Amino acid sequence: EVRLVESGGGLVQPGGSLRLSCAASGFIFEDYVMTWVRQAPEKGPEWVSSISWDGAETFYSESIKGRFTIGRDNDKNTLYLQMASLKPEDLAVYYCVKQSGSSWSDEYEYWGQGTQVTVSS
Repeated sequence: EVRLVESGGGLVQPGGSLRLSCAASGFIFEDYVMTWVRQAPEKGPEWVSSISWDGAETFYSESIKGRFTIGRDNDKNTLYLQMASLKPEDLAVYYCVKQSGSSWSDEYEYWGQGTQVTVSS
């Protein structure tokens, strides 16, 4: 059974930082592209960032580029999202997503339950 369990969300002031983690199990983690997607209140899902199976390639949405860093530890089967300089518009539920293969175009196959990030003073 594939499991993706996010953690690390919470309340942070504007300009603050958080690190999200996603513990993966039930599949060979190092074989897959992994992605972070977020969903703000009353909005649709928004792609945030993706990372290749080996961590060598990363991509970011323009809205968070330069502020967020995606990473993975294949030995620990864990995906990360280091978030800095957080803004109120970063408020959302953040989801860890397993894609169906090792290609960027592979579909989103499994989602975690999400972790809430709230940016407010």
